[in-house]
Amino acid sequence: MTTPLFLLRCVQLGLSLRDLDLVTIGMVNDMYAESGNDEYKGYATLATQEDMDRF
Repeated sequence: MTTPLFLLRCVQLGLSLRDLDLVTIGMVNDMYAESGNDEYKGYATLATQEDMDRF
């Protein structure tokens, strides 16, 4: 990952330079990846106890 790409992702996530003292590059990558899941509607089904037992 290049520095400009990293900074672009920080801006897209709304992170400030002060925030970057508190997070790692990996955390920023994880937050960026998870931000793509915000609009996903397929999580409407919750697991039941039976599902967990089969797991």
